[in-house]
Amino acid sequence: MGDVVRFMSKSDLERARLIREARANYERIFPSADPAREQPGPLGGDGRQGTSDA
Repeated sequence: MGDVVRFMSKSDLERARLIREARANYERIFPSADPAREQPGPLGGDGRQGTSDA
């Protein structure tokens, strides 16, 4: 109870989708310098083979 459902027009939904897609593309091309968000390389920090979480 108490949940609010907000109406969004189709154009607003499309705009939000395009913005999310553009941000994802930008982040792929220009990764952030935030070390917490960086993906590990092929070797782990201790020199062993890294594992993928995908």
